Amino acid sequence: MISKLDLYKVFCEVAKCESFSKGAKALYMTQPAVSQAIMQLEEGLEVRLFTRTPKGVVLTNEGKLLFEYANSAINLINIGEEKLLESKNIMLGELKIGVGDAISRYFLPTFLDKFHSDYPSIKLKIVNRTTLELCAMLKSGEIDIAICNFPIEDPSLVTKKCMDVQDVFVCGDKFKDTLSMPLSFEELSKLPLILLDNKSNSRRYVEKYILSKGIEISSEIELGSHDLLLEFAKINLGLACVIKEFSQEYLKSGVLYEVETVEEIPKRSIGVCFSKNASLSPASKKFLEILESATHMASGK
Repeated sequence: MISKLDLYKVFCEVAKCESFSKGAKALYMTQPAVSQAIMQLEEGLEVRLFTRTPKGVVLTNEGKLLFEYANSAINLINIGEEKLLESKNIMLGELKIGVGDAISRYFLPTFLDKFHSDYPSIKLKIVNRTTLELCAMLKSGEIDIAICNFPIEDPSLVTKKCMDVQDVFVCGDKFKDTLSMPLSFEELSKLPLILLDNKSNSRRYVEKYILSKGIEISSEIELGSHDLLLEFAKINLGLACVIKEFSQEYLKSGVLYEVETVEEIPKRSIGVCFSKNASLSPASKKFLEILESATHMASGK
């Protein structure tokens, strides 16, 4: 008799394939066996999970809800099996790190170099996403750890601060000549601003703080990468909100200039986070040790 876990595995595969026949092929099962498994699961739950279409099947609303949790659970089981094998030998395995755009260029490489030098047999997989997306991937087991922009308010995650960063506005020659006095946030809001897209944790932090002062800012141009913010500011398309520590090459060379503001945006931090509900692999622990020794990480939760 097929176990309940196997029923959920069949359900998730059919949901991903959107087809009973394709799901059966992926699972090396017959289509009647897959159909029987879905029927058994639906009867046990007393809900309909799929709707048939001319092209295959799609999840019902109840099916979508179940898939969100069942797929994450199966992913975590698979990750657990992988970590069990890895625990037998630290020299083997894979380390999956999720990271934000600017962090992947200006913060991560030094630590990756050290880790790869110490553990060359461990395969590295680097995933670049927004902070919100990385948090979701941690909880589903798709990545082991994430290095991203704080603050993060999620009780299911452990957070450890690595370094403080300062959000500032920068501009090119055209604006530098006209901005001789420190700007208030109200004056700033009237200028063309270049910001990250509104899913970015960095942007949300800056917007929330300035809004707390009664001023709402909006973007003239929205971009998906920190480097593009710098480049667009360089050609005088507006004032870009960037991380000062990751913009030193542009500021020190005089290509860009920091815009003085009457009030400084409070510093925030970037750091590492991981799930409270999943054990860290030996590779993850070794990477965290390297980070901790270099940055004196402080635990947030």
